[in-house]
Amino acid sequence: MTTHRYRTHTCGALTAGDAGNNVRLSGWVHRIRDHGGLLFIDLRDNYGITQCVIDPDSAAFAQAEKVRSEWVLRIDGEVKMRDASAVNNNIPTGAIEVFIREIEVLSVAKELPMPVFGDAEYPEDIRLRYRFLDLRREKLHANILKRTKIISAMRAGMGGAGFTEFSTPILTASSPEGARDFLVPSRIHPGKFFALPQAPQQYKQLLMVAGFDRYFQVAPCFRDEDPRADRLPGEFYQLDLEMSFVTQEEIWETVEPVMTSVFEQFADGKRVTKNWPRIPYDTAIRKYGSDKPDLRNPIEIEGVTEHFAGSGFKVFANQIETDPKVEVWAIPAKNKAGAEPIGRAFCDRMNAWAQGEGQPGLGYIFFKDGAGSGPIAKNIGEERTAAIKSQLGLADGDAVFFVAGRPEKFYKFAGEARNKVGNDLGVVDTEQFALCWIVDFPFYEWSEEEKRIDFAHNPFSMPQGGLDALNSAEPLSLKAYQYDAVCNGFEIASGSIRNQEPETMVKAFELTGKSREEVEEQFGGLYRAFQYGAPPHGGAAFGIDRIVMLLCGVANLREITAFPMNQQAEDLLMGAPSPADNKQLRELSIRLNVQS
Repeated sequence: MTTHRYRTHTCGALTAGDAGNNVRLSGWVHRIRDHGGLLFIDLRDNYGITQCVIDPDSAAFAQAEKVRSEWVLRIDGEVKMRDASAVNNNIPTGAIEVFIREIEVLSVAKELPMPVFGDAEYPEDIRLRYRFLDLRREKLHANILKRTKIISAMRAGMGGAGFTEFSTPILTASSPEGARDFLVPSRIHPGKFFALPQAPQQYKQLLMVAGFDRYFQVAPCFRDEDPRADRLPGEFYQLDLEMSFVTQEEIWETVEPVMTSVFEQFADGKRVTKNWPRIPYDTAIRKYGSDKPDLRNPIEIEGVTEHFAGSGFKVFANQIETDPKVEVWAIPAKNKAGAEPIGRAFCDRMNAWAQGEGQPGLGYIFFKDGAGSGPIAKNIGEERTAAIKSQLGLADGDAVFFVAGRPEKFYKFAGEARNKVGNDLGVVDTEQFALCWIVDFPFYEWSEEEKRIDFAHNPFSMPQGGLDALNSAEPLSLKAYQYDAVCNGFEIASGSIRNQEPETMVKAFELTGKSREEVEEQFGGLYRAFQYGAPPHGGAAFGIDRIVMLLCGVANLREITAFPMNQQAEDLLMGAPSPADNKQLRELSIRLNVQS
């Protein structure tokens, strides 16, 4: 046996081929079991678990009896084959065990504030305060390792596609667009502040102007936003990329195979979309009620306004008559083959759910014995009911739900209803990663709060039609060369062809109320760069955290992040944010004025 101080093998390495060898292992005590005199110690490290055995005749038995969970041990012993009845096929080391000859205690552990063995639910504040213990738990530990492998696969894929990895500054200028910045006071320049980058957007565009052509970066991004389950507070990571002399189609054709390959490598047998459909934004809103549709759900929304115009169902008919912008959308509920027919009880549950979502209700028709049932069917009559059934391809045992009004006010609710119907009926195909591009986003949107038009997405995107369209078209009708990648109902990337023409850039901002002088001041780096020969360029940014979350099959980003903050944007492990002392504040020329 080697004289290595701590180990000859890891706890995941020993197999039947090592039987008869003397080995040295080091790791944490995962579990202790007393089987009629024989003491079993499961020893764990980053690589796996090895079962170790000691009997009362061993000189080290007295010391083994003192061992407790999560102590760190060095164990010397002989590898032996397990009895056939004791083989554990669930772990790589399940065919062998180590008969302990010598134990050295490398570190003792106090009584644990939370269990490490198993993955039972535990209060989040304890999990985050003792994150170093939480990270020892099998599932979370595996998620973090999987995250690193996914990022490695992304890097390899980007390198293989001809991209070069660059680093961009962390201390930068504050951005007037987007979310709130994290500000960093400058000691050398009193009263002035750096900002942490919300994204490397301007820097990567400047790299294209500098002639580097294909850039990527695994980039940390910082936004002072409120946390939610699919977005961590404070910081997140994205696979950021940019390309020169490309159309948006060429960007999709370049990046799509890279990301498809990443998903396939970590899909654990689930199907992955090979050719991502490209769905216009307006189509996505009307068919799915969302610009990030879950395409695993086969339900598609359809317009049925004509069947209610002038009908006996006055709740809808009166709206249609008085407002030409009112529409009625149908959410067909096609049952699974062989399932119990959809009846009044299911429809009433959907109606109650809608009321719980702040809606007046959710109208419905369900079909049985060749006819439609429910108040709506009774009011619109057999002919209109049959026409709806025929249009939607429904049959006995199926149902349909309706929403009415101006689509811009109800489409999100319609999308949520589509999701709920699909999930409750069990028709969502959970054995796949359904990927797509959402394209042709609106360039502008109306800001009700500020009573003006504003950018709907990225202000650096190129409007379709360029400067001519900005000068002549109605602003809210303009589309952008803007696109998102979506997977299973989550936006996983956003990108665009950039606006690299100085006059087009100024005009785009002027329509939102900014002057030429403000554009030159706030975006001076880009504006100046565009004066000196800027190539047509575009790119995207893929959200690494969300992609890892999807591939690990969890619903919360804290389950794939090593050291996350809590929902109040606090780091309970390190005690951040924390007060600065007076000396630090004086050095930064800062005086606090905290509002109580």
